[in-house]
Amino acid sequence: MTTQPQALPSLSLAAEAFFARREFGLIIDGQSVPAASGETLETFNPSTGEGLARIAAGDAADVDRAVRAARAAFNGPWAKWSPYDRQALLFRAHALIDQRFDELAEIEAMDMGAPISKVLATKASMQRSIGFFASQALSIRGETAPNGLPGEVTTMTVRGPAGVIGGIIPWNGPLGSQWWIIGAVLATGCTAVLKPSEEASLSVLRMVELLNEIGVPPGVLNVVTGKGSKAGEALAAHPDVNRIAFTGSTETGRKIIRASTVNIKKLQLELGGKSPDIIFADADLDKAVVGAANGVFNNSGQICFAGTRVLVQRSIVEQFSERVAAYAKTLRLGRSLDRQSQLGPLISSSQLDVVKGYIDAGKREGADLVCGGDRPDDLGEGYFLRPTVFTNVNNEMKIAREEIFGPVMSIIPFDSADEAIAIGNATEYGLGGGVWTRDVSTALRVANGIQSGVMWVNCYGLIDPVVGFTGAKTSGYGAKGTSAHLDTYLQTKSIYIQV
Repeated sequence: MTTQPQALPSLSLAAEAFFARREFGLIIDGQSVPAASGETLETFNPSTGEGLARIAAGDAADVDRAVRAARAAFNGPWAKWSPYDRQALLFRAHALIDQRFDELAEIEAMDMGAPISKVLATKASMQRSIGFFASQALSIRGETAPNGLPGEVTTMTVRGPAGVIGGIIPWNGPLGSQWWIIGAVLATGCTAVLKPSEEASLSVLRMVELLNEIGVPPGVLNVVTGKGSKAGEALAAHPDVNRIAFTGSTETGRKIIRASTVNIKKLQLELGGKSPDIIFADADLDKAVVGAANGVFNNSGQICFAGTRVLVQRSIVEQFSERVAAYAKTLRLGRSLDRQSQLGPLISSSQLDVVKGYIDAGKREGADLVCGGDRPDDLGEGYFLRPTVFTNVNNEMKIAREEIFGPVMSIIPFDSADEAIAIGNATEYGLGGGVWTRDVSTALRVANGIQSGVMWVNCYGLIDPVVGFTGAKTSGYGAKGTSAHLDTYLQTKSIYIQV
């Protein structure tokens, strides 16, 4: 594998001006304000390990301030905007991405470590999401329902905004993932308090600043930065937050479920995964090797539905293992602003330690390490780890059972489709999965047999909001995408009219 020594291009003037501020407050009621405590947290550039900025360390008092601002905005004119006005606002957001995406991408790359080329490539998918929510703004409707009541009674349902949304945004791509929440909020007339991860808050702060500049009313989008144990827990438990949308680990999801019982919040949860990617002997290996590898190593493995359990039919397991290891060694590991980089660092030193611990566990349990597993020598103090491939893995090993969230592939052999389905389902998770085969009947059998919210056939990781996805088992619930996505953000009311 090739690693890239640092020869950084300059940031754009807009991104330079943003980082020159150094300290970033909360956004409450359209204004940047410090935390009530005055405390801040340092954030780090994952590519260098150096301090990048300081963000306000919000806590329960700040969450309460933000919720009160969101409630006031919801009780004002915003919730009564016409759907055409909300759609027009989303169209302005779509144009904003055209105009300012380079700046936003550079902020994201610096803050969470993704290679700039990879972040820039997400522009089209982000604009598809915004376009989807713009279309949904005109699709919110109830229905007139027949009834069997005596007399002249008209019955109908209406749907309206649910109220204040608590949006907890993960660190593994906040620039794009925030739009699952922001898009729905703007389409429905809800308001929101956004809590980005303390590891990567800057692209969320900048996005909301820019949205406020194009006409989002004060208080509609509020941002409280800080630690999950303080700001995140307070948001999940706040009695005046109507709904929670969360993406993150299953363990944190359990905590949010418990905290939400205060006022029985409705939840939309995208949680952890240990997805199987199943390679049959008749698969097009040229495509399957690259597709399966990218399904693990993209974003340095920091993707909830990464296909980290690669199940390979026994007759081709040796050939596949050799080819995928050779491919992994060609991936260019480098700092986030180097446009030649294909893989960036992990998000933090603590996450690097976690992933290294799993690699050690794989060795102890008898899996064969065929490539990677170590840090490059020429990238300084950044949180880099070479893409790692283990063979001779069984489904009882720790590396096959637990979500690693790093660039670690576990290759597990199987003999039959029934065995592949059984191994694929032998996990607490059910977020995604893949199958590679030329046989349509095999593809459909496996796709239907795996207990997950999304399956890919002869591809991996494609997402369109019109089709969407969801989770199964402990990987969460509540649709992402499709018209069902808005169910978290809408309240249905039945109306009976005696004529």
